[in-house]
Amino acid sequence: MPAVSSKDPKPNINSAPKPEVLSFFDEPTHTVSHIVVDPETLSAVIIDPVLDFDQASARTGTKSADALIEIVKNQGLRIEWILETHIHADHMTAGHYLKEQLKAPIGVGRSISTVQKTFNPVFNQPYPAPEDGRSFDCLFTDGEKFRIGSLEATVMATPGHTPACVSFLIGDCVFVGDTLFMPDYGTARCDFPGGDAGTLYDSIQKLLSLPDETRMFLCHDYPPVEREAAWETTIGEQRKNNVHIANRSRSAFVELRTGRDSGLNVPQLILPSLQVNIQAGELPHAEDNGVQYLKIPLNQF
Repeated sequence: MPAVSSKDPKPNINSAPKPEVLSFFDEPTHTVSHIVVDPETLSAVIIDPVLDFDQASARTGTKSADALIEIVKNQGLRIEWILETHIHADHMTAGHYLKEQLKAPIGVGRSISTVQKTFNPVFNQPYPAPEDGRSFDCLFTDGEKFRIGSLEATVMATPGHTPACVSFLIGDCVFVGDTLFMPDYGTARCDFPGGDAGTLYDSIQKLLSLPDETRMFLCHDYPPVEREAAWETTIGEQRKNNVHIANRSRSAFVELRTGRDSGLNVPQLILPSLQVNIQAGELPHAEDNGVQYLKIPLNQF
């Protein structure tokens, strides 16, 4: 496993190398996965990969993940990490599949244990996810650093959407998961267990303390009809134009976010996604008849 160093001062974005970012939009789940490449060494990481899932037939697929693998092989990339910004409730992760195919470790924020402890009782699996995060290969803490070839990456804890959300600052880019969306769409919901609108506001301010020119890459986009899907913005654009954040105090944001969350529907794939994603993407074990099952707990959400 690549070594992770102890905490160091925040890197200087202005002098940071510029990684190449290859992004892939999964239209069924509105999810964006990223391959982040060090052009000097061809070392790379994959962030927030998607496992295909057809809910009606309960069939999984690897077409989206295989497209990432094809790019990796065609460009001669060496995948150092598979990184999860959080435990997703809107799609299954392909992390485990890619780990097997590319022999790369999976990293996630250390507070994953909080999420596991919350949802293990809901699904009551006979083989629950270990609640110390052992399903993942590395549990990152706030401020930890690691290298991707010549690039330096820094982990930023950005909870609020979930307790385990982290952002990855890599060179002059920051990958923020669900914490922020495009400026015309706003911010993440905070009504999942362990979510908190005030905490999200504080995490966003932490991100906005980065230099304006920092490139920001998102995990989702839900575009209005007048534009196509997009997933790259900047810190400066978010600070000036984000419809939930710009010129809004913490208390006003909490009021806005809490009010919006009260009217939101539960994500369509939350039940299959959570029980797979807290296991780092490993599908449930086959039962004595050789069939794998996902559980659907009734009246829990």
